[in-house]
Amino acid sequence: MKTNIQLLTEPLNVQACVDWVISPGCGGIDVFIGTVRNQTKGRTVVKLDFEAYKPMAISEMNKITEQVFEQFPVEKVLIHHRTGTLQIGDIPVIIAVAAAHRDAAFSACRYIIDTLKQTVPIWKKEYFEDGEVWVGATP
Repeated sequence: MKTNIQLLTEPLNVQACVDWVISPGCGGIDVFIGTVRNQTKGRTVVKLDFEAYKPMAISEMNKITEQVFEQFPVEKVLIHHRTGTLQIGDIPVIIAVAAAHRDAAFSACRYIIDTLKQTVPIWKKEYFEDGEVWVGATP
C-alpha cells in the first residue's frame, strides 16, 4: 500500500504516521504536523472545531495523492486529519511523504498541504475569547 488516508475523531499519532511511511528505499521523509495555535491575527484562540463532509473529503484527499504520484517521484504518502473540537497544541493534520531523495519529499509534502487547504471539504471554526468565526467557506 502506497497511501494511507484517514479522517479521524481521535488524537493523531505522529510516531505511528512516521513508522508507516518509512521505507527501505527512501532516503527522504518529510512530515508536516499542523498544530492548533493560541492566536490568529492578534486575537486569542481558545479552541477550534473541524467539520468535514467525510465521503467527499476522503475522495478529494485521494485525488491529491494521485496528483502527487504523477508529479513527484515519491514512494509513500500519508494524510491524517482530525475532526471535532481541538484544544491549543492539539494536532489537526499530519502529512508524511517518503521518497528516494529529500527534494521530492519536501515538494510533495508542501503540495499536499497547500492543495488540501484549497480543495478538501474540511471546515475550521475558530473560537476566541470574544466570539467565533468560520475560516474560509462555511459548512
